[in-house]
Amino acid sequence: MKRGRTGRYETTIFGGESVKAFIPHPLPPDPPLDLKNLHIPLEQALLALGRLDSLSTIVPDTSLILYSFIRKEAVLSSQIEGTQSSLSDLLLFELNEAPGVPVGDVVEVSNYVASLDHGLKRLRGGFPLSNRLFREIHGVLLSRGRGSHKDPGNFRRSQNWIGGTRPGSAKFVPPPPQVVPDAMKDLEVFLHGEKDQMPVLIKAGLAHVQFETIHPFLDGNGRLGRLLITFLLCHAGILREPLLYLSIYFKQYREDYYRYLDSVRTAGDWEAWLGFYLAGVRQTADNAVTTAQRLISLFREDRERIQREGRAAGSGLRVHGVMQERPLVTMPEVQARASLSFPAVSAGMQLLSRLGIAKEITGKRRDRVFAYSKYLAVLNEGTEPL
Repeated sequence: MKRGRTGRYETTIFGGESVKAFIPHPLPPDPPLDLKNLHIPLEQALLALGRLDSLSTIVPDTSLILYSFIRKEAVLSSQIEGTQSSLSDLLLFELNEAPGVPVGDVVEVSNYVASLDHGLKRLRGGFPLSNRLFREIHGVLLSRGRGSHKDPGNFRRSQNWIGGTRPGSAKFVPPPPQVVPDAMKDLEVFLHGEKDQMPVLIKAGLAHVQFETIHPFLDGNGRLGRLLITFLLCHAGILREPLLYLSIYFKQYREDYYRYLDSVRTAGDWEAWLGFYLAGVRQTADNAVTTAQRLISLFREDRERIQREGRAAGSGLRVHGVMQERPLVTMPEVQARASLSFPAVSAGMQLLSRLGIAKEITGKRRDRVFAYSKYLAVLNEGTEPL
C-alpha cells in the first residue's frame, strides 16, 4: 500500500541554521492498516506471548524469574543508549558492593528498574496510561545519574535531534518543542481509542514508533519508548508480568530497527515495521520461555545434588533457595533472607562452593560476594556490550 510520508516537515531556525523538523500525523494510519499479510505473524506473536504469560504454571515462583528478567531488560535497553554496564554490575550495585563499576552507567540501569516498577505499580493501582504517567516514569528514569539535568518529568522545551553533532547534520529531527504537547495528547487519545478495535499488540507497535518519532523528552526517549510496549501489554492483561524483553531483539537487529522506523516516516510503510516488530515479539517471547525452562532445570538439578549430601544438605538447600532469588549475594544478605545463623549460612555456602554451585568473586577474606555462576551465565547471554 502506498501511503507516502506520515507527517510534514516544518522549517525552524536552531543555532543559527535552518532545520527541517518532522511532525508526524496523528494515529491511526490513514489510509488504514492492511493486516491481511500480518494475520499469521500476529497470531504467532500472540501464541508466544500466551506461552510466556503461562510461565506461572511451570515456574514454582515467577518472582524468581521476574527479578532477573527485569534487570536483564534494564541492562539491554540501557546498552542501546550507550551505557556499558553489565548485569553483574547492576546486581553488585544493588548490593552496594560495586568497586570499579562505572557508577554513572549502573545508576542509569538501576533507574530503569525503578521506573518500570513505578509505572506498573501505578497502573495496577488504577492510574490511567497517560501523559501524566509517562512524565512520572520519566522523572524516575532520569532521577539520578547523567540525565538528571535533562529536565526529568517534563516534556522538552527545546529542539533535540538524533545522530550528528547538531540538528543541521542530524539523521532525524523530531518535532519542534511547541508541537510536542499536542502530539503527545494525540498519542494519548489513540492509546485509549476503542472505535478502531485494533489488536493491542498492533497498537503497541504503532505507539512505539509514534513515541520515538515525537521524541518528547530531552533524554531517555528510547528507554521509555521500549517500556511503553511493556506497559501497554501489561495494562491490557496480555501479560500479567513484564516478562518480555524486546530490547535484546532491537539490539541484535538495531540497523534494521532504525531502517524500519525511517520507512514509516518517509514512505508510510507501517506494515513492514509491524512485520519486523511482531517477529521480534514472537522470537523474544519464545526465547524467554526457553530461558525460564533452562533456569528451572538448573535449579532442580542443583537442588538434587545438594540433597545427596545427606545431613549437610539442610543449610545448603536454604542458601540455594536464596541464591535462586538473588544470584549475587553477601553472607549477611543470605543470613537475613534465609533466617539462619551465621555458622549455618557459612556451612551452607561452603557446601555450595564445594559442589561448584556458588563461587566467591571478590577474593577477599571479608565482605565477600558469592555468585550463582551458571545462573548468571544463562542470564548474561545477549548482554555483551555493543
